[in-house]
Amino acid sequence: MASSKPYQPLLFRILHNATALLALLAIITSFVVYNTYDGRLVKLPLPKIPNSIGMHGTFGLFFLLILPVFAIYSFHAGQKRLIQTDSFKNLSQIGKPSWWYSLQRITNTAMLFAATFAVITGRMMQEKWLPNGDLNQTWYLLHIAAWIVLVISFALHLLMSAKVGGAPLLLSIFDTNIREKDSPKTWPEKIKKWLHRPHL
Repeated sequence: MASSKPYQPLLFRILHNATALLALLAIITSFVVYNTYDGRLVKLPLPKIPNSIGMHGTFGLFFLLILPVFAIYSFHAGQKRLIQTDSFKNLSQIGKPSWWYSLQRITNTAMLFAATFAVITGRMMQEKWLPNGDLNQTWYLLHIAAWIVLVISFALHLLMSAKVGGAPLLLSIFDTNIREKDSPKTWPEKIKKWLHRPHL
């Protein structure tokens, strides 16, 4: 493997890809639900999909289950990918590498909070609201706002990753290579160390 090729820890790849896939499925099905029952701002001529609310709820539930695991990993082993103490200070260095790295870390952190916001507002909704035409419920409106923030964060996450690491970084998340020290048998000990660190 070339030394310049980024390597992502196996556990990170698994959690990241599972979370990203469920997030994408939840985003897509949420738009289908919105397009079917609401469509006040944007409405596309899409066919009506039976039980789209149930599909979205299912993907949302699985997303809810994996998000805390990914968040715990991110704030421990993956902390360097998130906001640092100097991240906002570096924003004054416009155009420099530190500026781009800080933007990427801020975007990564915003992505986690946006996902959490979407999950919370989604769980507070009731399935009967939209079929009954009850479109002005506070939690539903907040869930739409969360969906918009999540989509924007997702797009910025991809853009920042492409800018900072280019195609090699984007493709590294799908790499099947596993280093010996990254073997699953080492995970229990690593997890213990992460969870017993005195600070994040």
